[in-house]
Amino acid sequence: MKILKCFALLVLFGINQTIWSQEIPSNAIIPNDQLSSYLKEEIKNSFGDKTVSKTDLAKYFRTKFSERYFFDWQTFDSRFNNYKLIYPEVESSHTERALDHISKFQDSTSWKLPFNYLNGEPVNAYALRHLARQHKMLDIAFYYNYQNKSPEYLNYFKNQLKSLNHALHTNAFETIEDGNGVYEAFRSGYRILNWLNIHNMFLGESNYSDEDQLLTIATLLQHGSDLYAKNEAFVSGNHQTRGMSALAMLSILLRDFKGTDKWFERSMSLLEAHLEKEINDDGFQFERTVHYHMSDIDNYYYVYQLAKNSDIKVNGFWESKLKSLFTTLTKIAYPDKSAPVLSDDTNEPWAEKMDISGALTLGYLLFEDPEMGYFANNFVEPKMFWYVSASQLKLLDNINAKEPEVQSFSFPTTGYFIMREGWKPKDKVMVISNGLDDEKPDHQHGDMLGIQAMANGHTILPNYQVRYSLKDYGFFKNSLVKNVALVDNELQGKAYTSNQGGSGFGKFKSLPQPKTIAWNNNNDLDLYIGSHDGFENVGVNYSRQVIYLKDDFWIIKDNFNSEKPHTYKQIWQGHYSLEEAPNLLRSSFFDGSGCDIYQLISTDSVSTSGRRGKQWATVSKNNQTNFNFISVVFPFVKFDDRIDEDKSSPNLKGWELNKSNWTTDSTLSLSLTKDGKSVFFSVKNLKFKELKISFSEAADVFLKLENSKLYIQSLNTKPIQAEVLGFNNKGKTLLAPGNEISFIIKK
Repeated sequence: MKILKCFALLVLFGINQTIWSQEIPSNAIIPNDQLSSYLKEEIKNSFGDKTVSKTDLAKYFRTKFSERYFFDWQTFDSRFNNYKLIYPEVESSHTERALDHISKFQDSTSWKLPFNYLNGEPVNAYALRHLARQHKMLDIAFYYNYQNKSPEYLNYFKNQLKSLNHALHTNAFETIEDGNGVYEAFRSGYRILNWLNIHNMFLGESNYSDEDQLLTIATLLQHGSDLYAKNEAFVSGNHQTRGMSALAMLSILLRDFKGTDKWFERSMSLLEAHLEKEINDDGFQFERTVHYHMSDIDNYYYVYQLAKNSDIKVNGFWESKLKSLFTTLTKIAYPDKSAPVLSDDTNEPWAEKMDISGALTLGYLLFEDPEMGYFANNFVEPKMFWYVSASQLKLLDNINAKEPEVQSFSFPTTGYFIMREGWKPKDKVMVISNGLDDEKPDHQHGDMLGIQAMANGHTILPNYQVRYSLKDYGFFKNSLVKNVALVDNELQGKAYTSNQGGSGFGKFKSLPQPKTIAWNNNNDLDLYIGSHDGFENVGVNYSRQVIYLKDDFWIIKDNFNSEKPHTYKQIWQGHYSLEEAPNLLRSSFFDGSGCDIYQLISTDSVSTSGRRGKQWATVSKNNQTNFNFISVVFPFVKFDDRIDEDKSSPNLKGWELNKSNWTTDSTLSLSLTKDGKSVFFSVKNLKFKELKISFSEAADVFLKLENSKLYIQSLNTKPIQAEVLGFNNKGKTLLAPGNEISFIIKK
């Protein structure tokens, strides 16, 4: 019996040793009176020989937060007064969101479904996930200050935090396996970010006692330990990035505790892996959306800023990758300093542009780059006001701004291609999308080879932002609300499924595989040629050519080839009148500018449809095996500049249809000619005086006669051989798509 008792004592001693050797538990909250025992030895020693009381510990961490956090809590009242002066409009938003949260959830709320709102209606998965993120708890903290520091709102925060700790203790919370995990990295990471801000807002409040402060710290420590335990290996996606950003923040702010050095090492290592693997070599975030690109900027920014505050060295790779995230935004921007909508952009549902000024204001504060300054505001976004220093804010009093030098540009790995006229307010820009992330295409839409365009300050070919919780999110994610080509009733996105958590988010089981055939820029034109396999399931091969005749208009050529007849379609987003349909569609804007879409090859019909206040036109060619749409996208500044529908031969900014000096033996070919330049479609033989050009097959080409030289550029989707007679050079030349050759004319 004594042996058994001794064994039991040894086991118990071993368990206790194990518990105490785990510096910070991940499944329990450290009691306030035990927190000091988790401090690093050198921190304990800094208190001298005396026992570290709770009062001592709370005072110590008030000092450390004052030194380490984004803002000094001792200056909060004056900072908040400035906040009210700079952003008077946000009080109503904070108030609305705070009262909404309070009206729906008890302070001691449940954290596991099913349960009901205070009005008796059931809480859904989407709402639970946002409860877990605690975004609106931050609004309650602001509301507390707007309401002359009424203690009930501070107490609400304290009680809600305690309710989560109780749920942890009783194992009554949603898990990752349920799909709505309260401690899932993304939700836990956001909760840490928000609670840290609230903690620093309240540190000077008499109703936020030493006990309250230490309980918040103990809760944050449990969160950090949980994130550390659950994130040993790299997991692709922004969820782990958000969590590791929060873990790195905790490891910097609470570095006085045992084990936090390991938190810092792991979080920074995993964040570096995300920077390496998820920021493509062309500088774009791998999920291919502006929303998630900017979200990643925030994730890395918080850590970088806190590290700088504490003089903690961040390696050069980190800094260069972070800077590339900002410079990418300058390269995709529209002339009005906004950005196109790309896949799951979710800030403002149905909006046709993305506001990138806030992100680039942060970039300017970090790097003081004048090209970022070109897009910067003289203020930071309200939410970021609390994450910048006073000295940084002073930089915005005199921004050093420089117009970007970048013109047409490509992101070949990500699959975005930008055709740009320039940076004047009315300049033209088109964005072509033809990329697919092979690791996590969850946020991509059915818009392969889709285009967007801006001209004269308007989005003439829009795409639309979305929201996961809207019932038609899946519809807005697919091809009918994109500027794409389609076959029959086939959409690009196949087998859409919602996620298991029921938040509304969903993804396609399959999307077309894209291929870039050519990307070429010169003084005369920008050329993009691409294809995808989205219609091979119905036996159709498809490719698209986009030709930008600088600085006049675009030509979109859609090529379909099949052994069986199909209906081929183009979808054009916008509100169009159809007086001259189907071969001329027109949209116009409040200032009299507009956009004509003119078909150089006759089509059969056009139909219009719409949803959520958006509208689109579908142009069709019926019962065809092989067919090519050749469409002119023609922005105009005013009425007199439009394509004149009353003329038999259109005026296309001086480009004349089928009036080239070059003759051809084909009745199927088309040409546009201006000032010695010609674009030919489906041409095999050309002749001009004694000059003859023959191609190995009917091809699309650009020709220019200039200064005793002939330039030939292939606009074709396939390689062609060109044979030129009447020049010093003789013989055949192989031209890959997009490639250009020149010949000197004999005198």
